[in-house]
Amino acid sequence: MKPQSLALSRDRATPLRLFWLTTLSMVLIVSQSLMAAARGVPESFADLAERISPAVVNITTSTVVAGRTGPQGIVPEGSPFEDLFRDFQNRGQPDRPRRSSALGSGFVISEDGFIVTNNHVIEGADEIQIEFFEGFELPATLVGTDPNTDIALLKVEADGPLKFVSFGDSDVARVGDWVMAMGNPLGQGFSVSAGIVSARNRALSGTFDDYIQTDAAINRGNSGGPLFNMDGDVIGVNTAILSPNGGSIGIGFSMASNVVTKVVAQLKEFGETRRGWLGVRIQDVTDDVAEALGLEQARGALVSDVPDGPAKDAGMMAGDVIVSFNGIEVEDTRQLVRVVANTPVGETVRVVVNRDGTTETLRVTLGRREEAQGAVPAAATQDAPVEPSKLDLLGLTLSPLTPEIAAELDLPEGTEGLAVMNVEEDSQAFEKGLRAGDVIAEAGQSPVKALDEFQERIDEAKDEGRKSLLLLVRRGGDPRFMALNLTDE
Repeated sequence: MKPQSLALSRDRATPLRLFWLTTLSMVLIVSQSLMAAARGVPESFADLAERISPAVVNITTSTVVAGRTGPQGIVPEGSPFEDLFRDFQNRGQPDRPRRSSALGSGFVISEDGFIVTNNHVIEGADEIQIEFFEGFELPATLVGTDPNTDIALLKVEADGPLKFVSFGDSDVARVGDWVMAMGNPLGQGFSVSAGIVSARNRALSGTFDDYIQTDAAINRGNSGGPLFNMDGDVIGVNTAILSPNGGSIGIGFSMASNVVTKVVAQLKEFGETRRGWLGVRIQDVTDDVAEALGLEQARGALVSDVPDGPAKDAGMMAGDVIVSFNGIEVEDTRQLVRVVANTPVGETVRVVVNRDGTTETLRVTLGRREEAQGAVPAAATQDAPVEPSKLDLLGLTLSPLTPEIAAELDLPEGTEGLAVMNVEEDSQAFEKGLRAGDVIAEAGQSPVKALDEFQERIDEAKDEGRKSLLLLVRRGGDPRFMALNLTDE
């Protein structure tokens, strides 16, 4: 009986043991999850700050400016008190040049003394003084600048190797990652602030913009300072803030390190930037443009003009859609500009374009963008001409481009097409940006010089089942494609 009772008690204990084992396993799993989550929130930034602070510097610049010439904005120009305040300000103060100072931040990137900062921190400076975290100061010389990305490279000569920091890969930074900013805010000296990556790939105003947005406090004086990830690598250069009052409201912008490293490498080697140049005017492919071209997706870069340059030499044409550059799929114009700029000057690359529904591969040898900056004229807006009514459709009043109209619009010699004499303000054409004074050079990717040719392009598009018509519009010689909905006719 006893052995039987013992067996029975063991049978009953087995489910109990399973219950406790399962419960313990669940507790361990939850505990490990909580520990992993806790590791994502730093207990302190102190160790990281202590390790990388010696590589962060304060920058003081000085510039000789002209002497006082007026009341310095105390009273409005033309005020009856202007002379009084001028006399008051200049009393006992001779009109002579004076020295002005400015503050900023930077960071050392090599033990032999190369320092990165913003171009606007040192622009126009006669003297640049670097203050190091350990307390000593050194004068700096300017190696080179890139106003397009607001990056400058400096050099100091030290008695021994300097402590420095390395660049990290900004492309792997994710929204929500912890970051730390360091610099000299408002001239208060070395300061640390922490936050997260708020957004990626922000564009402010420049062609090559790729900003990391962060809520780490950035103020005046932080410009040129580093934005670190939790490994102590620089993933951005603090450049700008969005603020209604001049102080931090948690919206700061740092130029991504993967842009900065390429600029710094060129400044170090050449003292200037040398960006690749394709030689085309481009625009994004919108949904209606894609439909008008018969494309499956609104992606790529639409070529609106091909002036003399590398692309023209390779056979590229207006109306081509660049879908691939040097093996990289092209999403939009901003990406293409950056990819081309990062490609070495003189390199021959394969460019795949969509032309009339088929793909072609062109081999283009890139030129240098800096040498061609003035090669392509900027857009100009023309005054609206006198309004002769010729043909009204799609919200437009069109007229053949006669020599008289061309002269009135001050168009370049040889311009051909249909002149836009008026655009109805409630039309889609007006919404898309067409204005009186524009010239429609092509419709449906075919030249148009007569009104009946324009109507034929509309009829052809409808016969092919298209809902929109692609136009090549020139304004002051500057071309741009746009697609108009044919249902507005």
